[in-house]
Amino acid sequence: MKIIVDAFGGDNAPLAVIRGAVDAKNEYGVDILFTGDEATIRKVAAENNISLDGVEIEHAPDIFTNNDQPSSIRTKAKANTSLAVGFRLLKEGKGDAFLSAGNSGAIGAGSMFIVKRIKGVKRVAFAPVIPNISGKFMLIDSGINTDVRPKVLQQFAVMGSVYMEKVLGVKNPRVGLANVGTEEHKGDELRQETYQLLKNSTPVNFIGNVEGRDIPLDGADVVVCDGFTGNMIVKTYEGVALSLLKKIKGIFTKSVKNKLAAAMILGDMKQFKKEMDLDEFGGTAVLGCAKPVFKAHGNANERTIKNAVRVCMEYVSGNVIETVTEAMSAMADSEEEDQA
Repeated sequence: MKIIVDAFGGDNAPLAVIRGAVDAKNEYGVDILFTGDEATIRKVAAENNISLDGVEIEHAPDIFTNNDQPSSIRTKAKANTSLAVGFRLLKEGKGDAFLSAGNSGAIGAGSMFIVKRIKGVKRVAFAPVIPNISGKFMLIDSGINTDVRPKVLQQFAVMGSVYMEKVLGVKNPRVGLANVGTEEHKGDELRQETYQLLKNSTPVNFIGNVEGRDIPLDGADVVVCDGFTGNMIVKTYEGVALSLLKKIKGIFTKSVKNKLAAAMILGDMKQFKKEMDLDEFGGTAVLGCAKPVFKAHGNANERTIKNAVRVCMEYVSGNVIETVTEAMSAMADSEEEDQA
């Protein structure tokens, strides 16, 4: 299996990306193909004693920055960026998946317009897997689609359900609709119409509306929402988690007595921190894309990249795209029968 990695995507590129991807290669036995300026990649690797033996490099002299317009990923001016080259290589079948920690909007645009969507899928979506009190859940969409229709959210529910079952092994995952109340009539027109679609005509385990406070309390395995709502949820979630960890650290370090107490539960606290650490989940799948594309967050470190490569491998091995394609086809056939 070969993973294409954008060596110049993210705040800590290229060193963190190179080190993390090479660590993944060494531990998981995966092949790595970097896109980016070859001379810089080799120089950074040499300066940090990172062996590039067995690693491929596709020279791409330019960088797609966070200040660039996402839609320009398709233009000639950005064709030689490490991001655009990575998308083209994936489209041409030169790798099994593509990973970047670069410009989120451009990754969404590249997935839609360079690699293209799965047949029948109306929109691609960012679908991060996030820790909760019992394990983990998926949030879909977390930022690409701020203005959607009920049919799009219905497809998000199907794609998210497939991912959770095929990649993470969650049997018959519970699908919830993010809303301001659990009652069927709650929410705006979008939420109400989506509720009826999910309730009456979607092949998923729909459990109804899920309020914000229930999301971290294992309210659902897949939480469906528009990109604006999802981005607010995930950013708030990250902020609360970081603030709680800092508060807990402050409590345990403010006195000798508290430090002694902390030493007694050090192992448990390390496990708790690991479970709440988004870096453990690596990358965010771009669901609906015709080939596997993953987005790591912009400040990804080497551990994030390593885990993201692992998740890419699990995604490919889980045959997610094939299963989503079959699900979209089945939904289309069902709708045709209903209209006949």
